[in-house]
Amino acid sequence: MLSTPEAGSTPMTDNKLDTPPDHLSNDPRSKFHDPSVLERGIGIRFNGVERHNVDEYCISEGWVRLPVGKSLDRRGQPMTMKVKGKVEAWFLDDASEVETPAD
Repeated sequence: MLSTPEAGSTPMTDNKLDTPPDHLSNDPRSKFHDPSVLERGIGIRFNGVERHNVDEYCISEGWVRLPVGKSLDRRGQPMTMKVKGKVEAWFLDDASEVETPAD
């Protein structure tokens, strides 16, 4: 049985710092682009396979956007394809490493 924390005690980890956002994009023009989150590094597992070429993802809707070869659109951006499936995301860096500046 799980125990509940006592009143006044602080949790050992903050879930907001340990959980990546539901929707994130590498494209700076997107409203889902967050440079501070991307700085930490995000790992993506799509349908059980770890992917390193994901441009955008949404966990709740279950899709990732992947580049299609070396093709470019008319604005010079890589052509992408939305693929649906099970998406898992995690931070590559620990939250404590990012918060404390190196002196």
